Amino acid sequence: MRRIVGIVLAVLLIGGVVAAVVAGRDSGETGTATKTVRMVIGSEKAEFFADPDVVKALAAKGYTVEAETSGSWAMEGLDLAGYDLAFPSSRAPAAELAEKHGVRGILPRPFYSPLVVVSRRGAAEVLAANGLAVLDGKNPGTLRMGAYLDAAGRDRTWQQLDGAEEYGELTGTLYISSTDPETSNSGALYLAAASYVANGGKVVASDAEVGRTTPLLRKLVSVQGAQQSSTDAAFRDFVSGAGNPLVLVYESQVATLLEEQQNADDLVVLYPDTTVNSDHTVVPLTGAGREVADLLGSDPTLRRLAVRHGFRPQGDVAEFAAAAVGRTAYLKQRLTGVRQAPVPTSAVLHELARRARG
Repeated sequence: MRRIVGIVLAVLLIGGVVAAVVAGRDSGETGTATKTVRMVIGSEKAEFFADPDVVKALAAKGYTVEAETSGSWAMEGLDLAGYDLAFPSSRAPAAELAEKHGVRGILPRPFYSPLVVVSRRGAAEVLAANGLAVLDGKNPGTLRMGAYLDAAGRDRTWQQLDGAEEYGELTGTLYISSTDPETSNSGALYLAAASYVANGGKVVASDAEVGRTTPLLRKLVSVQGAQQSSTDAAFRDFVSGAGNPLVLVYESQVATLLEEQQNADDLVVLYPDTTVNSDHTVVPLTGAGREVADLLGSDPTLRRLAVRHGFRPQGDVAEFAAAAVGRTAYLKQRLTGVRQAPVPTSAVLHELARRARG
């Protein structure tokens, strides 16, 4: 008899739980996530997905996101079984992942971010005085890629530049710190832009062109010694005052810093006059992954939050230009005077990175 009573109570308890869940749905409650979506992302998007407002906005649409970080090119070597989407920092590694995992159709690109060079004010003023940069007042400025690459190819040092003697930290070979091009998207895109300029304004496409541009690319990489695997780590070092006075990062990282720290007097942002935008591209691995990818590009709240984290939403320049006033003194609201270089095929870009690393 006791066993029968126990079974009846268990059935009633289960029924009560089910009724409570159904009642919660019928009562019009919102904001409770019903699907957990696992993703692997570039480190530069970690703060975006950790933002409580982003978490809340996704939950309102029925999703909880679990995000892990990886270098964009390193994602190709990961076991993505059990993941709903991969979110590298540009189209090239995304295309590789899509082919590997049999993903068909157009890959969503909800937002993008240009590559920029962050500099200490003294370094930027020395570059400008020697024709390697142009400063628009105090900020922002333009890095003249042709002039810079010519200086790098001739192994110029800071001491050879007029005015550098005023700044004790400006010593040794002139170079831009970048990430490892074999594992990190920003490092690979740096080589894409540099190779385009070195190849006479043409995208590198043949073995001969790879061979012709390799010596310069090798100099750009070898002078740095050990490289970071992510722009997040490189940017943290720069903000802390450590390392090289010129560092290649994403504009979005600078915008996030300015959102938190309105006064950054020693910071100058240089936009290379020939560059490559980082089109953050989603590779949906499941239906839920595709749904979240579509939301990132279409939901007004998520687009607004992307702008807050410094990303430029696709299709509407005004959204970024209307962002926080504190950024206008440091960032170009419209990318006028910045030439977008085509990116080589993934195979060519891999080969450029391999040869540059020696």
